[in-house]
Amino acid sequence: MPFKANAARRHRIPKQRHQVTNWAEYDASLRQRGSLTVWFSEEAIAAWQAEPRTTRGGQPHYSALAIRTAVTLRAVFQLALRQTEGLIGSILRLLGLDLAVPDHSTLSRRAETLEVPRPISRARPVHLLVDSTGLRLCGAGEWLVEKHGTRRRRSWRKLHIGVDAETGQILASELTPHDVDDGSQVEPMLDKITDPLASLTGDGAYDQAGIYGTVAERHPDADVIVPPRSTAVLSEDGETTRPSAIGTFEASQSKDAWPGRSGPGTISDLWWRLPSAG
Repeated sequence: MPFKANAARRHRIPKQRHQVTNWAEYDASLRQRGSLTVWFSEEAIAAWQAEPRTTRGGQPHYSALAIRTAVTLRAVFQLALRQTEGLIGSILRLLGLDLAVPDHSTLSRRAETLEVPRPISRARPVHLLVDSTGLRLCGAGEWLVEKHGTRRRRSWRKLHIGVDAETGQILASELTPHDVDDGSQVEPMLDKITDPLASLTGDGAYDQAGIYGTVAERHPDADVIVPPRSTAVLSEDGETTRPSAIGTFEASQSKDAWPGRSGPGTISDLWWRLPSAG
């Protein structure tokens, strides 16, 4: 279990000590953390009730904005559905607003099909960083291993993530079994990104010919920045049309006899010649 990790050696780890010199500002910031301000704009008050439905079916009483507000407050304060209903009612009474409060059954039913608006699309191209990490599945078996010391086969999943290099925002993600190749998930992640792509950067696991074609098909002006593997050489297809894209290497060939050299070279020599290596 995590809280038992390094228990026998924990006393040897020195504790971090921070000296605070601005006590007045520090105390004020701590009090500010407990301050709560809630307000409803005029647009939110007007859009609290749902618009009349023109298709067949029952008429909704609350708009998607009202349900999102309730679900957001529930997630922030970690409340149950009935407690969320009471919180919304108390806030409306404190603000003096004559608005109906959605009951817990309505919140539970509407939250299942609630559509969360996507962030506003950026006008700038995205520099995408792709990578994957392993996730271990924990359950009752982990407790048995900790108590009895038995061994069992551990279950793993692989999480593929695409992150905006400038903002750190996760733009796309895929959860697959542990034996799925990293390069095979580039196409599903690109399908989830609507913004123009400036570059795609990954490690040596993404040095595959199919990835360069997938990126070029969707974003012709995007660069693929992937370090070549230790066995990479120039591809037989010829030189790439984008000088800054490292898309002309194959991992299944030998690295000997590169163009411009009389004998075998090194990966560092080839990496230095590429314009994108900078």
